[in-house]
Amino acid sequence: MAEKNKCGQDCVQLSEIDVFIDKLEQQGSLEGKLIAILHKAQEILGYLPEEVQSHIARRLSLPPAKVYGVVSFYSYFSMIPKGKYVINVCMGTACFVVGADKILEEFEKQLGIKAGQTTPDRQFSLYALRCVGACGLAPVVVINEKMHGKVTLKDVSRIIDEYKEGDGR
Repeated sequence: MAEKNKCGQDCVQLSEIDVFIDKLEQQGSLEGKLIAILHKAQEILGYLPEEVQSHIARRLSLPPAKVYGVVSFYSYFSMIPKGKYVINVCMGTACFVVGADKILEEFEKQLGIKAGQTTPDRQFSLYALRCVGACGLAPVVVINEKMHGKVTLKDVSRIIDEYKEGDGR
């Protein structure tokens, strides 16, 4: 079982990961289960900090470098905390030619972060994507799983406010 120490919420989250690992272990060997465990840990925490990677390595009797290698290889995994609302601005050709770069700049300005960053309160993360496959709605912004089409510069503040108030879901 996991080491017990005074780490508050972190221990609660590590214990959730341990429960998952324990269940897998009851089903048989943990060999080959690293990616499934990393997926579950990221689902619980939202990202995979070094401490969690080390904890998983200890539980699986793996070198921490092996866990880090997997986390850093697969783009799905993140070692940086993501916000509650992940804003993806499509930068595909159809979106770009109708001003997606300006939309991205406006989000950066209003949120006070650059693409690839998260606001200090962890409410918003901002990313530029290559294409979301909704060219007829260009320019497109996807927040979590909700698509916003034909976004204008004036829409940016309204969209941010919608999520700040919790209505965006």
